Amino acid sequence: MKVREDDVTVAGEIRTKVIRPVEDGSWPGLLLYTDIFQLTESTLRTARRFAAEGFVVGVPEIYPHGELAGLALEFDDAGKQAGLAGAAATPTATFDADRTAVLDHLAARDDVTSLFVTGFCIGGHLAFRAAFDPRVAATVCFYPTGLQNGGLGADVADSLSRSADIAGRLMVVFGSQDPHVPADARLQIVSALYAAGLDDVELHIYRGGEHAFMRDIGARHDPALTDLAITEAVSFFAGRS
Repeated sequence: MKVREDDVTVAGEIRTKVIRPVEDGSWPGLLLYTDIFQLTESTLRTARRFAAEGFVVGVPEIYPHGELAGLALEFDDAGKQAGLAGAAATPTATFDADRTAVLDHLAARDDVTSLFVTGFCIGGHLAFRAAFDPRVAATVCFYPTGLQNGGLGADVADSLSRSADIAGRLMVVFGSQDPHVPADARLQIVSALYAAGLDDVELHIYRGGEHAFMRDIGARHDPALTDLAITEAVSFFAGRS
């Protein structure tokens, strides 16, 4: 499907791209979290692919309150350091409040039927926390960082210890060559999920995938794995029907 996109400001401050099919109608809402580089064209290209599959995709800035507000960072050392600094300056409670605001916005739209969440890198961790909201029916986390040790922002996040708060369905995708989430960390994560009683969880390990393999800029990008990941995510959101 063809898509259209609009700039929306949520709660008076959170700059958000909303991308949806051009056709009239209602669609599932998908909160899509970026990596630390915010609203780059690379991430927006992925968001458009999801929208073309029949979602109203809301892509908020993850640092909307400070000096990084309104900035899409470059994929270089300076951009990486700025993005990491933005994370280090943001309390978990602020990430959570922003998530509630964006989900509230999506839920209130006339063209949204249900709520899903996805995200990449730090955004994968934020997507995991968004799954705590009982309105979220399904969540897909792509190579989430910091779940195993609470690394998210200015404080230690309690994300993994709150796994039992996830009421919806959950899918987590890692690359086998991801140094940020090595095999022992992946085992820790999935063990905690099962220990919390989550029995509707899918864990995918993509052989040869590096961290950020879905970012279509740079040497880590794997187009075949990216296509597989998006196809799997869309199928998962559809209930594997």
